[in-house]
Amino acid sequence: MQFNVASLLKEPVGSVRNYTLDEEEVRLEDLQVAPFHGAVRFTRTEKGVWVHARVDTAVSCTCSRCLAVYSQRLEFTFDEEFFPTVDVQTGARLPLPPPESDAFTIDAHHLLDLTEVIRQYALVSIPMKPLCRADCRGLCPTCGANLNRGPCACPAPTPDPRWETLRRLLASKKHDNP
Repeated sequence: MQFNVASLLKEPVGSVRNYTLDEEEVRLEDLQVAPFHGAVRFTRTEKGVWVHARVDTAVSCTCSRCLAVYSQRLEFTFDEEFFPTVDVQTGARLPLPPPESDAFTIDAHHLLDLTEVIRQYALVSIPMKPLCRADCRGLCPTCGANLNRGPCACPAPTPDPRWETLRRLLASKKHDNP
């Protein structure tokens, strides 16, 4: 997802370009996203190009309960400033932002590449514990069967006798307070 911003860099501060993102499948290093839709606005700043984007996509995830692979929908927006590495008028090298700033740059051919910034925001948007569905039953702890497909053949677990006193107390409270 590269955009040539040479003409935008020649324009005055505040100039704007709008683009539509519409891809069937995009490979973002370790992420496979498909379909990929969104809108991007580039705004010329004093130092570079401000990018505002809204992205709607889906990534392949593994459910944290049943280990099934499913498609996770992601929606995210981001705002980032990209800095040129070469002056568009003279071709002279420009000072780079300090490495600790994690700033994004525009390459020497005035191509602004959104791939890395979208990859980073997509990774952050994936849930910490992805679930194939909200009521996922997970795997049987004994045999490993996927409980979403039905009950397994394992015998019912025997209750831990150490909790029997608490079980009787809770049963008596339910009996006293209907």
